[in-house]
Amino acid sequence: MNRDVYQFGAALASGIVFGFGLSLSGMLNPARVQGFLDILGSWDPSLAFVLGGAVVVAFIGVQVMKLMRHPAFDDTFHVPTIRRIDAPLVIGSAVFGLGWGIGGFCPGPAVASLALGLPRTVLFVIAMLVGMTLHDRLWSRRT
Repeated sequence: MNRDVYQFGAALASGIVFGFGLSLSGMLNPARVQGFLDILGSWDPSLAFVLGGAVVVAFIGVQVMKLMRHPAFDDTFHVPTIRRIDAPLVIGSAVFGLGWGIGGFCPGPAVASLALGLPRTVLFVIAMLVGMTLHDRLWSRRT
């Protein structure tokens, strides 16, 4: 089999595990996410354990990656090389945080939540895609 089939299979398996984990952890429920973000109101700290678990898994993955010469289905690892904190990073983080707080979704859970068929989720994903498209078109003019 060629490398593309293996890459697709690995991406599909990873996406299924990720989506199942999001569902199991409650990240597909916008009210639960907003409850986690409401630190001055009725704060729901349960998602802190989800985030902590994600940090542990990511840390282990990075350590394993450092031991490997190359990924299983590619020639090189594709990791960010820019390490500076600049205005686009801060502004983008703020916009992401606002969207997460207002909508109760970040991109991964929003796409996974489409399976529930809720109109609010569909509207959020459409708005997210429009925003991403506008950003790409405007940003490509700047660079």
